Amino acid sequence: MQCIRRQPKRTASQENILLEQSRRVAALNGIRLGLKDDKDLKFLLKGSQLLKVKSSSWRKERFYKLQEDCKTIWQESKKVLRSPESQIFSIEDIRDVRSGHKTEGMEKYAKDVPEYRCFSIIFKDQRKNLDLIASSEDDANHWIAGLGKIIAHSNSMNQKQKLQHWIHTCLRKADKNKDNKMSLKELKDFLKEVNIEVDDYHAKKIFQHCDKSKTEALEDDEIEEFYKILTERKEIDSIFQMYSDPEGFMSCQNLVRFLYEVQQEEDAVVAAPALIQRYEPNERAKRGNAMTKDGFLMYLLSDEGNIFNPSHRKVYQDMTQPLSHYLVSSSHNTYLMEDQITGPSSTEAYIRALTKGCRCVELDCWDGPNSEPVIYHGYTLTSKILFSDVIKAIKNYAFQTSPYPVIISLENHCSVEQQKVMAQHMTTILQDMLLVAPVDGNKSQFPSPEQLKGKILVKGKKLSRQEDPINGNNNLEAEDVSDEDEAAEIEDESVKTKVEQKGKSDTLKLAKELSDTVVYCKSVHFEGFDDPSHPRAFYEMSSFSESKALKLAQESGTSFIHHNIRHLSRIYPAGWRTDSSNYSPVDLWNVGCQIVALNFQTAGTEMDVYQGRFQDNGFSGYVLKPEFLRDEQTKFNPKSITEGTWGTKKKLLLKIISGQQLPKVNKSKNSIVDPKVTIEIHGVQQDNNKKQTKVIENNGFNPNWNEEFTFDIEIPALALVRFVVEDFDMSTKNDFIGQYTLPFTSLKQGYRHIHLLTKNGDPYSSSTLFVYINIQDCD
Repeated sequence: MQCIRRQPKRTASQENILLEQSRRVAALNGIRLGLKDDKDLKFLLKGSQLLKVKSSSWRKERFYKLQEDCKTIWQESKKVLRSPESQIFSIEDIRDVRSGHKTEGMEKYAKDVPEYRCFSIIFKDQRKNLDLIASSEDDANHWIAGLGKIIAHSNSMNQKQKLQHWIHTCLRKADKNKDNKMSLKELKDFLKEVNIEVDDYHAKKIFQHCDKSKTEALEDDEIEEFYKILTERKEIDSIFQMYSDPEGFMSCQNLVRFLYEVQQEEDAVVAAPALIQRYEPNERAKRGNAMTKDGFLMYLLSDEGNIFNPSHRKVYQDMTQPLSHYLVSSSHNTYLMEDQITGPSSTEAYIRALTKGCRCVELDCWDGPNSEPVIYHGYTLTSKILFSDVIKAIKNYAFQTSPYPVIISLENHCSVEQQKVMAQHMTTILQDMLLVAPVDGNKSQFPSPEQLKGKILVKGKKLSRQEDPINGNNNLEAEDVSDEDEAAEIEDESVKTKVEQKGKSDTLKLAKELSDTVVYCKSVHFEGFDDPSHPRAFYEMSSFSESKALKLAQESGTSFIHHNIRHLSRIYPAGWRTDSSNYSPVDLWNVGCQIVALNFQTAGTEMDVYQGRFQDNGFSGYVLKPEFLRDEQTKFNPKSITEGTWGTKKKLLLKIISGQQLPKVNKSKNSIVDPKVTIEIHGVQQDNNKKQTKVIENNGFNPNWNEEFTFDIEIPALALVRFVVEDFDMSTKNDFIGQYTLPFTSLKQGYRHIHLLTKNGDPYSSSTLFVYINIQDCD
């Protein structure tokens, strides 16, 4: 058993001094956040007792408090031997704070408590929600408003402010005896904390340079001097010097020259004065319409200095084309939080997918008790949720991220009676949101996303006597239709046994009421590509397993493209992917498949590429296909590229210059990352490529690579670029640090920062790569 050395007891006066210092630090951090003297912030810093809710029998009082860094929450724990780190969570990890009974946990276990005392903290990763009950309405309001303000103000901080806040927090952490001074040992501990290994000689050299008072301890201005040395960006200084005068000012004229010549900004003359006003912190420089080194760095770290084209952050594509002309962000078995066999089902999974921009969600519907249909993965041990609860969640979150239509993809296994209940729930809960009739009498092709704004469409089976949902329905009550049972394709022995025992039928009796909810997305089995003399109705759509779709893409690429100009196609993962792994969506996008459904709950390269594609066009969940995937006369085939109007071939010249504040992947105090960067191209087969930098040992704080790479891009409109940073390990698999993926057509040129994302696709607060991009037409 490990012995714990007792710390010497502090005197009352020492405790008071420390308490006063802590208050001062908290006040300073509050000012940095723009929340000086805020009553909600003060309440959170003081902390309060809250009831933590886990189940109907587990509801316990715990103390919660915002720490002095205004970035982390400390939570009391009664667990024995729980590490101090596990009692803390960062505000950066919070996705949302919901008041009332807005989670499954609150809905199930806290209905006896008034909504005004309840709130839930939703985390960005796969962590469970934290459901809490305050002792009063005032306390709950302080927590909800206080956390909301901190999140909002933290998000609005510029990169320099975030860096300053983070470094000062790390300095405070390294100051073990809390004397507001830094010894040489504390300085070395601090450097490890910020992910940089410096040998004793260099650490001592930095220390002695800053220790002007020769007191063997850094304080006040000396710590600030150390901070300046640490955050120096020599690679940016050298760029700045090329365009600035000897006094350290870059004139507006020189900034215009830099923006036009290097950054390839066409509106440089208009942009330059605006950038000076927005990012220059020096008032004298601002009055003289000039930029200092600090302002230049602020610009390069801003959205205007981002590698992703800021004009693509809003909807800029034509949204008036038929629905089938767009790629649609789509989720497979949306209800699942984990694997396909035993994992939990949850309405939270729908909320997460919809807030990530997903526009097509899947519902596997089965008969439930008390005449209430349930959703779960049939034949498996996944948990069950009520159909009505899912429809409520869809109603509440469908249009929070994007105003464009949501498609409910129904896999229906219910009896006629419970199908009628499904139809009733959708019509009563969704009301006007549910599309039940054609838009503007459009009977020959799909309406556009613009026409369908705010609408929810149902994809499902249609009664055969109602073959034409566009021109009205007849009065048939119910009839057998072909069954589509993706769950039966699962390659799992227990599932196969259950399917055999059930004696799976190829048909299903369909209720007219449910059939009537389907207007534009009628599910049919794929019988082959259209015979031009007998074309199928445009609203008929098929679902394909990934293997079937990839086979069609390989063998009949051009025919598949023509099919997808007029019809919607939905692709779903193979039955063997019981672990909820994903397939690459790129080959299927390349033949115009719109609804390429992925397991949104599973992080990895495939999901990174997916989210990279759909951050385009304002994160609306709809991306217009290139012209050659929409043209009725197209001869494009991604597997056999010939000359055509597919866009000019490009040469991508890319320089990976440096990295900043890369996170520790191994939380061990002495573990420092050895970063390397891999650049991947995902597109048509000829364009797929991968190149990597050398490994920088023991420096995650400010590694420098200065390495150049060249890529030839045959079809720019279909290519995506992914930057991956890993911690190199000689003996085991490299650890993932961060990544960023974007469409080739969204790349900005010149010197740019890449703001890295976590494995779950959320932004790190200050982890970046600094790169140079140049794109040229190929001869």
